[in-house]
Amino acid sequence: MTKKWWKESVVYQIYPRSFMDSNGDGVGDIKGIISKLDYLKKLGIDVIWLSPVYESPNDDNGYDISDYKKIMDEFGTMADWEEMLGEMHNRGIKLVMDLVVNHSSDEHGWFVESRKSKDHPYRDYYIWREGKDGKEPNNWESVFSGSAWEYDEATEEYFLHLFSKKQPDLNWENPKLRREIYDMMKFWLDKGIDGFRMDVINFISKVPTLPDAPNPEGKPYASGHEYFMNGPRIHEFLQEMNQEVLSHYDSMTVGEMPGVTPEEAVLYTGEDRNEVNMVFQFEHMDVDSGPGGKWDVIPFDLVKLKSILTKWQMELHGKGWNSLYWNNHDQPRIVSRLGQDGEYRVKSAKMLATLLHMMQGTPYIYQGEELGMTNVRFSSIDEYKDIETLNMYREKVAQGMKPEEIMESIYVKGRDNARTPMQWDGTEHGGFTDGEPWIASNPNYREINAEKALNDPESIFYYYQKLIAIRKKHDIIPYGSFELHYADHPSVYAYTRTHGDEKILVLCNVSGEEQVIDNIASFDITQAEILISNEELHEKDAFTLNPWEATAYYIKG
Repeated sequence: MTKKWWKESVVYQIYPRSFMDSNGDGVGDIKGIISKLDYLKKLGIDVIWLSPVYESPNDDNGYDISDYKKIMDEFGTMADWEEMLGEMHNRGIKLVMDLVVNHSSDEHGWFVESRKSKDHPYRDYYIWREGKDGKEPNNWESVFSGSAWEYDEATEEYFLHLFSKKQPDLNWENPKLRREIYDMMKFWLDKGIDGFRMDVINFISKVPTLPDAPNPEGKPYASGHEYFMNGPRIHEFLQEMNQEVLSHYDSMTVGEMPGVTPEEAVLYTGEDRNEVNMVFQFEHMDVDSGPGGKWDVIPFDLVKLKSILTKWQMELHGKGWNSLYWNNHDQPRIVSRLGQDGEYRVKSAKMLATLLHMMQGTPYIYQGEELGMTNVRFSSIDEYKDIETLNMYREKVAQGMKPEEIMESIYVKGRDNARTPMQWDGTEHGGFTDGEPWIASNPNYREINAEKALNDPESIFYYYQKLIAIRKKHDIIPYGSFELHYADHPSVYAYTRTHGDEKILVLCNVSGEEQVIDNIASFDITQAEILISNEELHEKDAFTLNPWEATAYYIKG
């Protein structure tokens, strides 16, 4: 297995709108990020993934880009951005930017031109079709609810939008469009960035005939994902992108790929394939979703979670590369989701961190995760900002669901859980802004904030700092093999990592009850050193796990 810097790195995601506001307008900005780089240096991270800061009308919080080479005014100027990049590099921190090229904003110059006439040179930059029998060209559903097609009166045709109707899909079948995208990627890489996180990149190749999707339940629309996820030319497009752009830079790439399997991930990330370095898969993020999808919340099943994560650990080992994450700007807070965010918030957050960071892959920390920030329960739907949440709420109300039932799903799964302002201190709005924040703060900022964490040697922050330092010290963590133990235990997550004559045993109690397990025959606990633990060393033997305990034992053979 080839050693690479990005395999040994730990990435920190910044969602700029909610990170730090420097000018009191209630929106986080680039100068705010610069002011907190020493905090991130102290944490020990190697790479920052910065969510979009490009020019955008903000229909989907910056994931609808109207100019790929311009910085959004709310966030600052290109000069601010250049200063930020310099300050990151001065601290030995690399920068990965978001690449959003499945779709643009409908306010992008390409689309403004494209919709002018059917024979316009830019028409073919997007996916336009005539209607069928007085209806949409096919029955595909947008990821954000409703039809994936929008009728345009000027040319009497429909354009495809797999997300918001203000996010028309780009037509990757057009080589001219691809050339423009590659030129834009070079623009940023030549400015000195260190790679890209690629937004829903496995959606860029659609089955050209755009057929109707199977719809056995007779709903108004069907997902259609079998015709646009991992489509017919996806590997060709990514290999071309790699050949034209990425192969000329020492960059890191991670592809966000909903619906990808381990077998497909090996094709995307295999070192001889020349596509991307790693993928974000979502299988473990559906562990608390019922048959009705994301908003159909069910209790999470640890046995199922173990089976999913083990499959990804085993099937990519030596063949591809994993990304490891619990949280991001699209996911609720993990300590509220799989941990216990009340009495055991600190302990369960440390357990979840240990469980993830001791696996093989590149770990991602989402802003506030290192503080144990929690989900939020706003009293009214009016306080929520996320387009996905608001569309779903309207749709469910129209179907006759009770608002209070819908709100319960939003409290658990809504994307705004991750987007409340970063909690820096105990002052108003958690020290995020002097003004009125664009989205309300989580009221618990007085108890949970960075200032408190930095003053407490036992805080979650310092626990993450230690996990990061251990990964840098021990090659076994990025490069060792993985073996699961107690696959069917409903509350214990235990695994070993092996590399040459080194072994690590990770024991995690994913419950609020004490658990007793048997010794793992191949592992001699008496010879082991404790690498990290969230437990004061107790008198009981190592195989009695206290509530939410996590301990990693290390043996050098």
